[in-house]
Amino acid sequence: MKFRTEVDIKPSPKKIEIEDKIFSIGSCFASEMSDLFHKGQLQTVNNPFGTIFNPFSINNSVKRLHDSAFYHEDELIAYHDEFISLDHHTSFDTRYIHQTLDKINAKIEEGNRFLQETNWVIITYGTSFIYEFEPKKKLVANCHKIPQKFFEKRLLTNQELTDSIYDTIINLEDICKDDVQILFTVSPVRHTKDGMTENQLSKSKLITTVHEVISQFENCHYLPIYEILMDDLRDYRFYKEDLIHPNSQAVNYIFEKFGEAYFSDEAKDFIKENFKINKALEHRTNDEKDPKFIEFKEKLNQRIEVQKQKVKHSIFKV
Repeated sequence: MKFRTEVDIKPSPKKIEIEDKIFSIGSCFASEMSDLFHKGQLQTVNNPFGTIFNPFSINNSVKRLHDSAFYHEDELIAYHDEFISLDHHTSFDTRYIHQTLDKINAKIEEGNRFLQETNWVIITYGTSFIYEFEPKKKLVANCHKIPQKFFEKRLLTNQELTDSIYDTIINLEDICKDDVQILFTVSPVRHTKDGMTENQLSKSKLITTVHEVISQFENCHYLPIYEILMDDLRDYRFYKEDLIHPNSQAVNYIFEKFGEAYFSDEAKDFIKENFKINKALEHRTNDEKDPKFIEFKEKLNQRIEVQKQKVKHSIFKV
């Protein structure tokens, strides 16, 4: 007897290896997945522009990274004694214009360099809605809590969505490794502030357009992350207290599903052991001279050294 409709991720013939580089961009769910890649000691860069949600802004970010196009003073605005970029998350805001620019441009340089060696790109779209900043007639990635009266909110048109996703793929294929694999997901996080009906419309436009565009590219694939949470984990016990964001149990379940489909056997073993080591590293004691604790640390360091011998990149950085 079955009590749930399980959603599987189709196994990929091409697998993620332990030396592969993974670039992720998009909604907060992209960051959740990237954190697990990082914990597994894979090489990953996530969201050089901070968390962004809509395909237009994500395409703008990828284009700037592709061109290594630095930002300049006239692209920032001042608000509440801080200099901000409407293309970026609020984490880039500072009180000094040169500091904001330095933070932004350092990430562009890092992202451009990483993309040139990237094997895998994961893009997570969150919404089809976008805001236009009226004073500059500019479509923005983040409103930075500027009053709503300065923005016009609307859904991206089907053509805007199609062009954004298509251009993103073209730019990634140009800068990344020749055999780069691009994986598209739609965030399972519901944008309830848009309204429940509006959220469903927004997500459906994303899913439809992604499928239409990636059908033209052999190296592009859709991951049913949205469907796993909506149709497989259909229970609020898999959500955080806000009843919107998936909790750690749900994220780990999705990551496990993803790993079964995309990680090589060597990568699975490597990541599994690194997760265990990370857990052990959290152990604390009141007596660091305790012989048992010293022995525990020595054995743990030996396990780390074994893992370090498996890869060329640096892992378990202090």
